[in-house]
Parts: sequence; C-alpha cells; structure tokens
Amino acid sequence: MDTQQPTHVAAGPATRTPGGEPTRVGWLAGLGAAALAVGLVTAAAQSTGRFHWWAGFILVPGALIAASGGPLLVRGGGRAFGGYVITCVGVLVFTVGTLLMLGVMIVGWPMMIVLPCLAVAGTYRWRPEHPLARGLHRTIALLGLTGAGLGVTFLLINTDRVDFGGLGWWGAFMMFAGVAVLANALELTQHRMPYRLQAITLLAGPSIVTFLLGLRFLRGW
Repeated sequence: MDTQQPTHVAAGPATRTPGGEPTRVGWLAGLGAAALAVGLVTAAAQSTGRFHWWAGFILVPGALIAASGGPLLVRGGGRAFGGYVITCVGVLVFTVGTLLMLGVMIVGWPMMIVLPCLAVAGTYRWRPEHPLARGLHRTIALLGLTGAGLGVTFLLINTDRVDFGGLGWWGAFMMFAGVAVLANALELTQHRMPYRLQAITLLAGPSIVTFLLGLRFLRGW
C-alpha cells in the first residue's frame, strides 16, 4: 500500500503575477520622465524671467497623462492603441502648458496644429487587413502628415524664419494632399473587392479638384 502523502506547495508572499515587474518599471520610468519634463520647462521659464506659475495646473496634468499612456503603449497588443491615444493627448496638454508657462502662445500656437496631425500620421503603420480600410487609413495618415507640414510652416512664419510675401504658399500643401489621395486611389486598383470602382471614384474626384485648386492658389491665377 502506497502511503506517500501528496506534497502541497503553499503560495507565499513572494508569488508574482507575470508581467507585474515590467509594468511597475514602466510606470516608474513614465513618472520619472514626467517629473523631468516638468522640471526642465519650469527651470527654462524661471531662467528667462517668463515664469507663469498658474500654467503648472496644465503642465503637470499633461505630463502625468502622457506618462500613464506609456506603459500601455510599450506592452503592445490591444492596449497599444489606447496607450498611444492617451500619450498623444497628454503630450498635447503638456505642450499647451509649456507655451503658457513660457508666455509664447502667440508665437507657438501652430504647435496645436502640428501635434494632432503628427498623432494621426503616426498611425500609418497600423494597417487594417481589408484593402479598402487600409487605403482609407493610409490616406488619412498622409493627410495628417500634410497638416503637420502646414503647421510647421505657420510656425516658421510666426518666428520670421521665412517670408513668402504675396505667394499663395498654402496651395502647395493642397497639391500634396491631392497627390497623396490620388496615389492611394490608384493603389486600390490592385485589389479585387466589392465597391472598388466607387471607392476609387470617391477618392480620385476630390483629389483632382483639390490639386487644381492648390495649383491655382500657388500660381495666383
């Protein structure tokens, strides 16, 4: 007769949840980066004599929001998109607080165009499986990149880095947007799918009109 007793292993306090340590490290790293960013902006504002303490009520929450999205973004999977959105929102709020803290909102307001557009353009590699959805997403991402370029141009104009005079420079961005949309419309011709012709027409028509309008503004016709 077998008298061997079953061995029981009790779970003690040392038991850890898989992934718990990396997650904790990610949170600590995010909080450290947020504290460093707030400290650098505050020090820069104080050194230039433009310190506006009340902007800290925007600056600090923005840094914390951005830090909270970092661990989700790094973990990947289904939570990555949520982390990306949270991080982008936090960076935008932090930038607003920075501009207010330094008292340069009247010059730096184009950053409110650049950052959201870059957030959209940053999703370019997150492509859906369906060709039509992938083409539309790629189009929106490229339009976001165009909008970011427009914001950068506004910023250069505000800081007197460039001067276009009476040239309708914004027409160049309209032309680029039209080319980007038309290129994605033509790419759809390589796929066999329902409503392909309708999708191509809906993309190609407005893109051609936008390109011609941009050319008109740029040439001053």
